[in-house]
Amino acid sequence: MGERLINEVLKHPDSALESTLRPAAFSEFTGQAKSRERLEISVEAARRRKEPLDHVLLSGPPGLGKTTLANILARAMGATLRATSGPTLEKAADLAGLLTNLEEGDVLFIDEIHRLQKTIEEYLYPAMEDFKLDIIIDQGPNARSVRLNLPRFTLIGATTRAGLLSAPLLTRFGIRERLDYYPAEQIQSILQRAAGLLRVDMDPVGALEIARRSRGTPRIANNLLRRVRDYAEVRGDGQISREIADRALGMLEIDEHGLDEMDKRILETAILKFGGGPVGVASLAVAVGEEADTIEEVYEPYLIMEGYLHRTPQGRVVTELGYRRLQIPPPTGRQGGLL
Repeated sequence: MGERLINEVLKHPDSALESTLRPAAFSEFTGQAKSRERLEISVEAARRRKEPLDHVLLSGPPGLGKTTLANILARAMGATLRATSGPTLEKAADLAGLLTNLEEGDVLFIDEIHRLQKTIEEYLYPAMEDFKLDIIIDQGPNARSVRLNLPRFTLIGATTRAGLLSAPLLTRFGIRERLDYYPAEQIQSILQRAAGLLRVDMDPVGALEIARRSRGTPRIANNLLRRVRDYAEVRGDGQISREIADRALGMLEIDEHGLDEMDKRILETAILKFGGGPVGVASLAVAVGEEADTIEEVYEPYLIMEGYLHRTPQGRVVTELGYRRLQIPPPTGRQGGLL
C-alpha cells in the first residue's frame, strides 16, 4: 500500500489539498533558502525596474515546491498566472493560443516542460527572446509566415528532468534554480503549519516522526499527515503523537527509514536477481513490475540520496548500506560501498 500511496501522491496530487496548504508568499515558504533568496532578489529588482521577471526554470524531483514557487513568483510580481503542461500542448496552435492571449507582465507556467514536442519548443525560442511569434498561414505554395508581436511576459518552466531540455531552450532561461530534498526538521515545520491549517492536533514529536518518513518531500509529508490524521481519529483520540504516527505509518508499510514496499522491492530485486548490479533501469523496471520513468523520477533519487543505490555508466548498483538495510550479507570485495 505504501508504494502505491507515494506513487499516486507524486503523480496525481490532491489539488484541493495542495491549494489549501500551498504557501502564498516567500515568507510562508519553508526551506530552499538559497534559491528562495535569489528569487526574492530577482523579483525585487524586476519590480523596481518595472519590468517583467526574467524567464525562470525550476527543476528537481516531484513534490518539492516548483508549482508553489511559480504561484508565489506570479503573486509577488502582481501578475496573472496562466498554467499548462508540456504533454497537453499537442499542436503549435495550442501554444500560439496561449501566447497571443497573454497580457503585459503575465506569467506563463509550463509544468513538465521537458515533455514539449520539438516542433512546439521551437515556437518558444523567438517568443522568449524577442517576444515575437511566427505563424505559418496556408500550406504548400501559398504558405507564408506572419510575425506577431507579443506582450512582454515571463515563462516559468518546471521539470523533473532538466537534462532532457535542449540547449537552445535551456539557455533562454535567465534564472535557473534546482530544488533539493528537505531535511526532516524543515519537513516538521511544514507539517506543523499544515496541521494548523487542517485543525489537526499534533505534537512536535509526532510531526517529526512523519517528517522522517516523508522522503524529504513536502507533498508526501502533507498527504501522509492526512492518512495519519484518519488513523488517529479512528484508532486513537484524534491527537497525533509519536506512537500514533508510528503505528499509522507502519500500517502504510513505510518503515522507520522512510522506505516503502517498492523501495525494498527494487533493492531486493537488484540483489537477488541481478547480483546487486550493475543492472539497467529498463531490466529493473520489468523485474519489479513498474514503469522505468517512475523508478527514475520517484524512487531512484531518494535511494541514491540515502546511499542505498549508486548509478554507474554500466547500470544501478546496490551499496553495502542497501544490503544491510535489507539484512542481506553483502558480497565480499566491496570497497567504498561498491563492488
